[in-house]
Amino acid sequence: MNRALTLISFGAALAFASVQAQAAGNIEAGKQKAAACFACHGTDGNAIDPQYPRLAGQYNMYIQQALHEYKSGQRNNAIMKGFVATLSDQDIEDVAAYFSSLPTKLDNLDGHIQGDKK
Repeated sequence: MNRALTLISFGAALAFASVQAQAAGNIEAGKQKAAACFACHGTDGNAIDPQYPRLAGQYNMYIQQALHEYKSGQRNNAIMKGFVATLSDQDIEDVAAYFSSLPTKLDNLDGHIQGDKK
């Protein structure tokens, strides 16, 4: 009985790990697929205009969830809905992998970019 339980637990862990690996996406493919995003969110994912979210450094699964919610209409934004309408699940994983891999350029408390010495 213990051996069966161990095998089932091991199998479940492997299945979970493979889902996580699949969810990672392909960064290079994501960069190409995200070209339409660059106008608002920036090539490096650090939007300059404050009305657009900075995507650089966001959690991969958060970006995926947000894109799926725009696609389903759970999040209501006509512009985003149009952009994600044609994205497949793989496209979403790849775009999320790209933006989540980028370094963020968030301002520090005194208003300068982190690392900027003025």
